[in-house]
Amino acid sequence: MGWDGGGGMDAVPDGVVQHILSMLSNVRDVAACACVCRRWRDCVPYLPALFFPRNAFDAGAAARGAADDAIGRMVASVARLRELVIYCPFSMARLPAWLAARSATLRVLELRLDAAAEKAAPDGGHLGCIGLAANLEELRLWGVSLTAAPAWGRMERLRVLEVVGAPLRDSAVKDALAACPSLTDLSLLGCDCSGAVAIELVLLQRCRLDIIGGTNCSLLLAAPRLESLEVQGFTWITLRGSHSLRRLSIAKSAGRVYNVDTGKLPDLDHLSLRGVQWNWAAVRSVLQCASEVKHLVMKIEFCGDVDALQPFPEVDLADFFNSHPKLRKFEIHGAMFAALCQKNSLKNLDSRFVIPCLEEVLITVRSPLNAEQKLNTLESLVKYSVRLRAMVIRISQMKNCHDAADEFFEEICKFKRMNYKKVRIE
Repeated sequence: MGWDGGGGMDAVPDGVVQHILSMLSNVRDVAACACVCRRWRDCVPYLPALFFPRNAFDAGAAARGAADDAIGRMVASVARLRELVIYCPFSMARLPAWLAARSATLRVLELRLDAAAEKAAPDGGHLGCIGLAANLEELRLWGVSLTAAPAWGRMERLRVLEVVGAPLRDSAVKDALAACPSLTDLSLLGCDCSGAVAIELVLLQRCRLDIIGGTNCSLLLAAPRLESLEVQGFTWITLRGSHSLRRLSIAKSAGRVYNVDTGKLPDLDHLSLRGVQWNWAAVRSVLQCASEVKHLVMKIEFCGDVDALQPFPEVDLADFFNSHPKLRKFEIHGAMFAALCQKNSLKNLDSRFVIPCLEEVLITVRSPLNAEQKLNTLESLVKYSVRLRAMVIRISQMKNCHDAADEFFEEICKFKRMNYKKVRIE
């Protein structure tokens, strides 16, 4: 392209300029480009998205209402607005007008209501105006309250709902989800709940639930098309009816997991169990239901049916791998590894025993106790895993208060040298 005469940007077709500028969403960038020339300013109505970051306006502009005026002008100027994201402080009283102006085209809405100029209404009434954007497909809300059902009416087209940092009440959650029957993706992250959460969604495929503040919170979930479930903070978990789970992650960073009822998990590829303390019956139940799992992560510190922290009971190594014949990748924390290393675990191994599919093992070792049994287990994993490609031994927080820790580490180093093609130490 020539740069003399009519060259440069003037020679670029209008459609190409519109396409390039349509990749902008940050309002600061949009405003800067609109000041370059009239031709660029005329492309603003064709922008598909507007993003107002936290620092879009200074504090003085927000206090004078100038920020609200600027947001209103930009929303009004974009005739085909598809996505609106507001992180900066704004007035809730102005939100209904913005949504109504672009209700025909708006498909994605994300709001930080903790940044709103007014305090959020405790009854959730401030969410009612979202119903003005009836064609929404994705909705993400920060700092909202779901202790009462939002009055946004039916959201028939909504597929994605994400709520961050909200106090929850079961009845409000149930009513809110009932108004969104087409949801395929649901996320409740960093939400405060101390009771029960019941979710029933026919089309739900992916679900993330992260509950804080509740020591005895229960989950009842019915979703026949569910493929991925990640839950954190629940004490009782029940999956009702059939489902198509391929990925399941259960964690609880404080307190104890009492019971997990998933039913059979024939399609499960990835299973992650994490937490400080689990009832052993809950662990056993999940492992029995996940007999077809291919990637297993076990990072539970202790077991026990009471408040006292107890070690894992003995787990027979051959029985475990015979019960999970398709396991390809195994990440095992100290407590579960110690359970596999009990003195009887390798006593009666059948000469025909093999671990048929295991390819990768990551083992975290935290104690030199029962060093001989642990080394025997490491050797057995290498010996009987016919497809093993890599074993990573992670030494973590091992107390070096006596010679046993040094001797155990030396033995692991010898084991690594003997199997240097497969084994490494972190």
